[in-house]
Amino acid sequence: MSFSTMMDRPLLISDLFEHGRRLYANSRVITVGEGGDRIGSYAEVGDRTEQLAKALTKLGVEHEDRVGTFCWNSQEHLEAYFAISSMGAVMHTLNIRLFPEQLAFVINHAEDKVIIVDDTLVPLLGKVAKELATVEHIIVVGDGDDTPLREAPRATFHRYEELLASESPGIDWPVLDERAPASMAYTSGTTGDPKGVVYSHRSTVLHSYGITSGAVTGLNERDMVLTIVPMFHANCWGLPYAGWWVGTDFLQPTRFLQPEPLVAMIERHRPTFAGAVPSIWTGVLNYGESRDIDLSSFRLVICGGSAVPRSLMQAFEERYGVTILQLWGMTETSPLGTVALVPPGLEGEEAWRYRVRTGRPVAGIDLRIVDDQGATLPWDGESVGEIEVRGPWVTGSYYGVDASEKFHEGWLRTGDVGFVDERGYVQITDRSKDVIKSGGEWISSVELENEIIAHPEVAEAAVVGIPDDKWDERPLACVVRKEGSAVSPEELRGYLEDKVAKWWLPERWTFIDEIPKTSVGKFDKKVLRAQHAAGKLTIIT
Repeated sequence: MSFSTMMDRPLLISDLFEHGRRLYANSRVITVGEGGDRIGSYAEVGDRTEQLAKALTKLGVEHEDRVGTFCWNSQEHLEAYFAISSMGAVMHTLNIRLFPEQLAFVINHAEDKVIIVDDTLVPLLGKVAKELATVEHIIVVGDGDDTPLREAPRATFHRYEELLASESPGIDWPVLDERAPASMAYTSGTTGDPKGVVYSHRSTVLHSYGITSGAVTGLNERDMVLTIVPMFHANCWGLPYAGWWVGTDFLQPTRFLQPEPLVAMIERHRPTFAGAVPSIWTGVLNYGESRDIDLSSFRLVICGGSAVPRSLMQAFEERYGVTILQLWGMTETSPLGTVALVPPGLEGEEAWRYRVRTGRPVAGIDLRIVDDQGATLPWDGESVGEIEVRGPWVTGSYYGVDASEKFHEGWLRTGDVGFVDERGYVQITDRSKDVIKSGGEWISSVELENEIIAHPEVAEAAVVGIPDDKWDERPLACVVRKEGSAVSPEELRGYLEDKVAKWWLPERWTFIDEIPKTSVGKFDKKVLRAQHAAGKLTIIT
C-alpha cells in the first residue's frame, strides 16, 4: 500500500477546460474577421465545445479516432481543441503550409476520420481531396464553396454551424487514462517524410503548468493573449491550453498575419502578451519604420522557432518599450524547453549576454550535451556537443515509424549543437546539419546571421556552408537588403570585422529578394544550398 495520502486523479484536458470555463466564464475569445471582430465569452465557447463534441459523437467519432483540423487561429479552432481531446478522440492539427504531397501523407498516415476545415482554406485542402483515403466526414467552417473537396472518395460533407445547432449543451466527459493520446502534430519534414508526435493528456496538462509558471510567462486572467503562432504549430506553443486554464482573453487573428493588420488589431484590442517567430516581429519592426505604431500594451512577447537576433530585441525595447523573451523548443518537446530569463542582479551588457542565449531548461526538462561518441560533456561554457533532452512533455518515440536514431539512452537527440555554461544557460550555435566546418574548425551560421542582420540596411540574412577546394567549406552569406538599400559585400565585411573572428568573414555573398522558409517560418537552408548547387544564385566575391 502506498504511504501517500493524496488523491489519485488523472490529469485530463477536460478538467483543464472545465476549470477555465467555470472560474472565468466572462473571459473573452475575440476572432478577427473581414466583416468585423466576433467576441464569445468562455461560457459561450464552453457550450459550443460541448455541442461540437456531441455532434462528432453522432458522426461516429470514437475513443482515439483522429480528427484533423485545417484551420486558422479562431474561436472555432479553440472549440475543436477542447471538444476533440475531452471526448477521448485525438486532435490532429494539420499544417496548412505543407506541400500537397506532405499534407496527403500526414492525413493518411494518421488515418484521420474527420477533418474540420475553414472555408477560406478549402482550395488548399482540395488539392489533395482525391487522396484522402480514410476521411469519412469533412466539416466546413463558414459558408464558402466546398466544391474543391467533393472529390474526396469517402467523405460526407457538413457545415460547422449546422452541426452545432442540431445539438444542445451538456455532456459528461469520459474519465480517461491520463496517458491516453490527446492530440498530435507532425514535424515540418525538412528531410524525409514528416514524423508524428502524439501528446498525452498528462503531458499537455504538465506543459500548461510550465507555461503559466512565473518562471516562464506568468500568464493570468489579466492578460490578453494574441496567438500569432499558428494553432497547427506545436499546439500553438501550448498557449490555448495554458491561457484558457488561467482565464486569459484570447485575440485570434485568423489569416490576418501581415504587419499592417497585426498592428491594427494590437492598437484596437490592446493585448498584453503574444508569441511568434522572429520573422513576424521583424516585419512589424520594418512596418513601424515609416509610421507611428503603438505596441505599448504588451507586457511580454515570447519569440522562438529560430535564434532571436539581439538587434530585434533591442529595437523593440528602445522604440516601443516591449520586452521580447527568447524561448527554445521543438514539436517533440510540446514545445517548451528553455527560457532566456536574466539572472537577478545583472544589467547592461551582462544582462544582454543572457538575453541572447537560448536559455535555461525550464522546471521539468532535463538537458545535457554529448560528444560524437555519446559521452556527456561538462557545463563549462566551452565544450560543444549535441543537445539532448528528456522530460514528461518530451516525446519518447514517433508515431508509427521506427526512428531509433533520434533517441539515445532515453534522451531525445535534438539535432541542435551548442554549449551550456556553469549557470545552466544553453547557447545553440547551430543545427548539426547547418554548422560550417572550415579548415577543421567550426563556424556558427547562427552567430554570423545574427551579426549580419544587425546591420541597419539588412532585412534578413541566412548563412550556409558551400564547398571550398582549400578549406572544405566556407560560408555563403545570403542577404535580403532593406527597401532602397544598395549595401555592398565590402561594407558588410567591414561591419563584421570587429564582431567575429577574421577567418569567419564570408568571401562569397548573394543578394536575394527573400529567404526561403519552412512551413513553420524557419529559414530553409537546404533550399539555399540546392539553389547554389544548381547555379541559381548570383555570387559576389
